[in-house]
Amino acid sequence: MTIPPMKRHKHLFNSKTILFSICISIFPTSSPLISACHGGKGDWEKAANDAKECIKVNPEFIKGYYRLANAQSEFNQFDAALATVKQGMAVDSNNPQLQKQMRQIKAKRDNQRRVQNATKTATSAATDNAPIRSLDPSVIKEVQDLQAQYRTTAKEFRDVQGKIRRAQLAKRTSELTKNQLDELPDGSYSKLYRPVGKMFMLASESEITTHLDETIEKEGKNETSLSSKMEYLEKMMKSQQQNIQELTKSASE
Repeated sequence: MTIPPMKRHKHLFNSKTILFSICISIFPTSSPLISACHGGKGDWEKAANDAKECIKVNPEFIKGYYRLANAQSEFNQFDAALATVKQGMAVDSNNPQLQKQMRQIKAKRDNQRRVQNATKTATSAATDNAPIRSLDPSVIKEVQDLQAQYRTTAKEFRDVQGKIRRAQLAKRTSELTKNQLDELPDGSYSKLYRPVGKMFMLASESEITTHLDETIEKEGKNETSLSSKMEYLEKMMKSQQQNIQELTKSASE
């Protein structure tokens, strides 16, 4: 059994449905569920607001801190996200979900800093032509060729960075979905659907769980592979920049 594409069924996003790559026919009657719903749709501002409301209502509910930190991380507010996780760990210092989230946020923060530094370096090396204007024409041509290679590498670096973000989002969405399913009491939903392209297909809970596990594993491996490639490209960019600097310096001496 299938239902038509999402764009023809906007009612799937109303208050009777939580969408995390699947549609669960339940009524979200609490802030944590609503926050999770907004996060599943990528509306991180609303997700953060509902998570804050959850913490306000029940400061001991760990999921509130988890979802607020997740939304803050999506806004690249890493310091705020880490502070939120620490607040949650003050309630439950041994919570494995918060411990894992802290490691993920720190890794994402460090990765962003590395990307920003590499991007600044790429922009500088690709656009700074002033030092080569007084050089020999043959040297100028060689430097320009190196700069062209640098721009190509920098573009590939940014493309890989984008793919990593998409893999992280797909993995995180699947993890949130699975966690939400695990928390739901038996009999709280009547029908479950899993995505197939732009369609949704009626499926059993076991089928959806298997699909989510496979997606988490696949995107995790994809992220690891892409991260290795990004590190390689970063080293290549530094090497290319060094070659440009050494060439211009030796030619001007």
